[in-house]
Amino acid sequence: MSKEKSRESAQNPAEAPQPSRKQINRWRQYLANERAEGAVYRELARKKQGEEREILLGIAEAEERHEEYWRQRLGDHVGLPRSASWGTRMMAWMARRFGTVFVLAMMQSAESRNGYVKDEDATEQMAADEAIHAEVIRGLAARGRAQMSGDFRAAIFGANDGLVSNTALVLGMVGTGASSQVALVTGLAGLLAGALSMAAGEYISVSSQQELMKASSPSPTAGKSVMELDVQENELELVYRARGMNAAEARRKALEVFDALEAGEGEDPQASFEMGMTRSEEEQGGSPISAAISSFFLFSLGALIPVVPYILGLTGSTAAVVACVLVGIALMVTGGIVGVLSGTSPLRRALRQLAIGFGAAAVTYLLGSLFDVSVS
Repeated sequence: MSKEKSRESAQNPAEAPQPSRKQINRWRQYLANERAEGAVYRELARKKQGEEREILLGIAEAEERHEEYWRQRLGDHVGLPRSASWGTRMMAWMARRFGTVFVLAMMQSAESRNGYVKDEDATEQMAADEAIHAEVIRGLAARGRAQMSGDFRAAIFGANDGLVSNTALVLGMVGTGASSQVALVTGLAGLLAGALSMAAGEYISVSSQQELMKASSPSPTAGKSVMELDVQENELELVYRARGMNAAEARRKALEVFDALEAGEGEDPQASFEMGMTRSEEEQGGSPISAAISSFFLFSLGALIPVVPYILGLTGSTAAVVACVLVGIALMVTGGIVGVLSGTSPLRRALRQLAIGFGAAAVTYLLGSLFDVSVS
């Protein structure tokens, strides 16, 4: 059945052929998923205000249209309400209890898996709706990622660096035949040195980025000269062209500034002069102190995990195996979190993180085994 015929059948249920048992089951699942996804968007909208709230409610209304479509297709076969898919129910649970960034990222991934594209029982408009929903959610999720990018990036990188570097360091010492006491001291030293290094590096990195941004920002006194410029010559236009606008855009922006000042709307000449040229704190990378603190503690937490078995008194191969198990779990958790936030498969990112971490640890263990110093 073509999608055109499918649409006609939905509009004229009495003339539609009887659906097969397989179709009924699939349509019922679609109906349950659409209902649950609409509830997720409404729950997210409840926690938002302004434009974001309106956008989320708009998507919820579209899900209601899809829900109604499947209800009409099912007709007398609607049956009792069915549970949504496990993933959709998980997103609904998270929407009620956690921040919207994680949920939006998961919804982005869910909307991208557009099953309606290959389903002849769905209309082309529904498939297009889902594709556009994915882009809308991608845009909303991008806002949340930008707001948390500075500290979150430092935290995730810090935890992963701590896990990988200290696991590699500890297993390298195990490979040499060193005693458990030496492995413990080495791990603690690596934890402290690495945490301080990460904190210092993040502080310098973010501070340098902000200093570069400041050097590129408009002079705080340039706005005072705007009122004295010749409107006809309009040299302000050159400023905006130097900032990357084309000639037409620059002239329009300059005229807007002059018009605002002449009308008395631009009481602050500097603010009128900058008009969109300043950068937000997110674009500057967040607070350097906050990034440094996040890196220090998250690196320490990650680096502590491979040392825990030695702190608890385990020795030999038992300590090494337990450390690998703990580190493996932690690597998969951090990789999965990044996967969720990036709107991709959490499992794929988790396995990639696991492979990288254990790959680095394996290399250092083999190098340590070559020396076999058997330090006591």
